[in-house]
Amino acid sequence: QVQLVESGGGLVQAGGSLRLSCAASGLTFTNAAMGWFRQAPGKEREFVAAITWASGITEYADSAKGRFTISRDNAKNTVYLKMDRLNPDDTAVYYCTADTHGGGVVVLTAIAAYNYWGQGTQVTVSS
Repeated sequence: QVQLVESGGGLVQAGGSLRLSCAASGLTFTNAAMGWFRQAPGKEREFVAAITWASGITEYADSAKGRFTISRDNAKNTVYLKMDRLNPDDTAVYYCTADTHGGGVVVLTAIAAYNYWGQGTQVTVSS
């Protein structure tokens, strides 16, 4: 059974930083790409960043480039999203997700590409 458990969300002031973690289990990691999406109130869920587990290829949304860093720790089966220079527009529920259909070769940005999702962790950035 696949499980994705996020942690690390919270309340932070604008300009601050947070690191989200996603502990994964039940996956064939070498064949997976892991991603982060977010959903703000009243908005659609959107892609933030993703990484292929085996080779570490990354992809970022334009809003995340230069501020967010996705990484993975193979030994801990954990994916991280380090978020710096946060602003109120980053306020959202952040979801960890896994794509096990793509063979872990490419990083996709579409929601439909990801077949496993965590429960989400709230990030609130105050101005």
